[in-house]
Amino acid sequence: MWIYEKKLQFPVNITKRDPAMAKIIISQLGGPDGELGASNRYLAQRYAMPYDEVKALLTDIGTEEMAHAEIICAMLYQLTHGASAEELKRAGMDAYYTDHTTGIWPQSAGGLPFDALTFQSKGDPITDLVEDMAADAAIA
Repeated sequence: MWIYEKKLQFPVNITKRDPAMAKIIISQLGGPDGELGASNRYLAQRYAMPYDEVKALLTDIGTEEMAHAEIICAMLYQLTHGASAEELKRAGMDAYYTDHTTGIWPQSAGGLPFDALTFQSKGDPITDLVEDMAADAAIA
């Protein structure tokens, strides 16, 4: 269980609507190396770690990744809030808009929905940590 302060540590304050940027950023939420996969990855893998220090570290990282998802959602909302259907169409978000209007729904920039198939938890500490490093390298 966590204590949640109901505020962003670093508030997002985007003042210019930009649906084209939102189309790119959305992959950071629900794409193959996005924050949802990262948080699930670390929180699931922690159980098979043989050392309590590593379990604690993966819990901390998984929790931080959840916070990143909240920040990405705030960014997406602010980038699309008040956008017209025409603006969203020009940005290539017309199909997204048809299904979700300007609601936040996790998907990749290519329109593929978030899927747990984008991360792995094998139960072998070395395999899992290598997978973690590969996923982090992909978004760096």
